[in-house]
Amino acid sequence: MSLQKPLMRGLLAKRLRFHVPIAFALSLLAAVGWKYGVTEPRKQAYADFYKYYDATKEFTSMREAGVFESVRPTGE
Repeated sequence: MSLQKPLMRGLLAKRLRFHVPIAFALSLLAAVGWKYGVTEPRKQAYADFYKYYDATKEFTSMREAGVFESVRPTGE
């Protein structure tokens, strides 16, 4: 009794019919997971930060600390 020869004809198409839908589903799952696991919390964190952020107050405090070379503190 001898071993059966491997069926090579149509092997790529057969494997692709099996693996492409799985790859598509996994990539869709990863994209949805990234959107709701990373992107949405990041957008919410930025929104929370900038809700009470005062750029003028921040600039004034940095100016008074002497951070900028082009703008002198108020006392000088």
